[in-house]
Amino acid sequence: MKVVLLAGGFGTRISEESVSKPKPMVEIGGKPILWHIMKQYSHYGYNEFIILLGYKSYMIKEYFHNYFLHQSDVTIDIKNGNMEVHNNSSEPWKITLLDTGLNTMTGGRIKRAQEHIGDEPFMLTYGDGVSDINIKELVTFHKSHGEALTMTSVQPEGRFGALEIDKDGHVSSFIEKPRGDGHWINAGFFVCEPKVLDYITEGDSTVFEQAPLVNLAKDSQINAFRHEGFWKPMDTLRDKIALNDMYNANEAPWIVWND
Repeated sequence: MKVVLLAGGFGTRISEESVSKPKPMVEIGGKPILWHIMKQYSHYGYNEFIILLGYKSYMIKEYFHNYFLHQSDVTIDIKNGNMEVHNNSSEPWKITLLDTGLNTMTGGRIKRAQEHIGDEPFMLTYGDGVSDINIKELVTFHKSHGEALTMTSVQPEGRFGALEIDKDGHVSSFIEKPRGDGHWINAGFFVCEPKVLDYITEGDSTVFEQAPLVNLAKDSQINAFRHEGFWKPMDTLRDKIALNDMYNANEAPWIVWND
């Protein structure tokens, strides 16, 4: 099953970084967040990726074009133009990099990849959020329910800490960023049947999260995989700092791989 990654947006809410690079290339622990997402899928045996590019697409292309070189020790014979590779530690990834247009919306980007996806189920997620979701369990859940699309849903943490206050107004305890208002939200990490692509009908202007998902829901074709573990998008500079703090403290829940 191929993994389709949305990596073409402008990332305006983290403009401190995305002014110079695409948002999926913003680094956590010295590696792009896109790499972290791919490592998670790879941990569960999914190594074929289709990355949907847009803003500053050349930077992502250059990163993966040079990835083999960066992950290896090499001896280069300048005169003869020969290169001998030592200790290659590159992942077994096959990556298709598609430039899907600068201003194309999420649904339009996915539709442009239809030829490369083929007539088979595929996975899909955003290139700016990490989670400790068990991909194997997600796929098993999808196959057991029969809908066209399975969406991972989460209850995000609250933005602020909360207070426990008794009836007399005394503060008894503090709760560090409790879960939100009890609602479940779309966290990406979709599993899709090919017919999901038939719901993308407005070309490049199609926003996947609008008409396609709304109509799939109307047709009872969406199931929610409720994930109660870790999930965090990197929407702001504050989020980037928090993710890097977790990584640097060796407390990054999304790092499920061992190498």
